[in-house]
Amino acid sequence: MKKHPILFCVVAMLFIVIGAYVSNSHFTPKNPQNNAVRTLFSQKLPDAQGKTQALSQWQGKHLILNFWAPWCAPCVQEMPELSALQKEITAKNIQIIGIGIDSAAHIAEFSEKHKVDYPLYVAGISGAELARQFGNQAGGLPFTVLIDATGQIKKTYIGRLKMEELQQGLLLF
Repeated sequence: MKKHPILFCVVAMLFIVIGAYVSNSHFTPKNPQNNAVRTLFSQKLPDAQGKTQALSQWQGKHLILNFWAPWCAPCVQEMPELSALQKEITAKNIQIIGIGIDSAAHIAEFSEKHKVDYPLYVAGISGAELARQFGNQAGGLPFTVLIDATGQIKKTYIGRLKMEELQQGLLLF
């Protein structure tokens, strides 16, 4: 190899590049958000009444996944609009589910005071981590994710929803 050090370096670099490509293509998830969908559907969370529910029951439906908290004013403000929307979209195989980032007691108290026409679940602080997996790196609330019936994330929204934008997003289903 003393006669061809440049050739040796080129071949070595080629093997490094090929190794990195093979390593990344086989062991790195293609879409980390798909892992978030799998994590979501693997969860068993208490609902607002305290009954544990498997979120896998929502697989195969188009979902509007809304991360919220009772202390979050924009979250609470959009809930009546989401409840009205749920009534409109039920026949279209679209379901809204709320993932509460607070204690079971606070979510139960909220649920007793406010009529919400879609399921509310208690995730506590682990809900914030799940929201991060869906792309909410800022940790802001509300945070909403559109997931189609095949489990693909179609769109995310951070902050209070504008219902006309959400209606446009539903066209992705």
